[in-house]
Amino acid sequence: MEKKLHSFLQSGLIDKYILGTTTPNETLEVEHYISTYSEVKAEYNRLQDNLEIIAKANAVEAPKFVLDAILNDINDKPVIALNTRKQHTPWYSIAASFAAIMFAVTAFLLYQKNSDLIRENNVVVDELFDLRSDIENNNNKLDNVMRQLMKLNNPETEKYVLRGNDRAKDLKTVAYINSVDKTSMIDVVSLPKLPKEQQYQIWAELQDRMVNLGILDANDRRLKSIPYMENALGLSITIEPKNKVSERATAENEVAEITLKNKY
Repeated sequence: MEKKLHSFLQSGLIDKYILGTTTPNETLEVEHYISTYSEVKAEYNRLQDNLEIIAKANAVEAPKFVLDAILNDINDKPVIALNTRKQHTPWYSIAASFAAIMFAVTAFLLYQKNSDLIRENNVVVDELFDLRSDIENNNNKLDNVMRQLMKLNNPETEKYVLRGNDRAKDLKTVAYINSVDKTSMIDVVSLPKLPKEQQYQIWAELQDRMVNLGILDANDRRLKSIPYMENALGLSITIEPKNKVSERATAENEVAEITLKNKY
């Protein structure tokens, strides 16, 4: 019996009964338990008192003129009898207040959940935007690589390997020159390490002078373009003072050179 009574108290039927949402059969069952078991009756009174407290805490004070009108109406009528029994707030008022509270709590939880979803959505949008940017950047890099490969595979492109002399035995760079497209590129394969105050420079040899084509960086292993020089006879690499672009190449500074097969 105690197990059956415990199951009934845990079923929530008393709450539904107070709110007026029980079926006829459930109503009969609840009223039977209330009248039969003191524990059920005590729980029923406790829940009803709690709901009454909630209802009163959320009640809106009526305007004074309404109260005055009610009191005047009562004074005009004879008192038939006094009912000394404890008066409770009508169940429908309690139910309405309870429903309002539940609605407010539910609305707040939904608002909070919606805010969280909006924040998560914004994070996803930002991540997608970053991903799209990365894809676009990678596509641009891939396009550049493909264009460079097309230039290298062009039948008109000549390949020249510059190897270092005794001053830079491990030096090796590859030049790609296309006299039709008038383009030239260089690939730094290896450059011996230099003192901090020195750097490598590449030159184009013309009929009457040497033209500086730029600085070679051992840390820059990318295939990069260098200025194309019309009618160049050869290319050379020298060691020059750092942070100073030399205007003239000297034989004592030269560490690698090649003669071009075809003038460009």
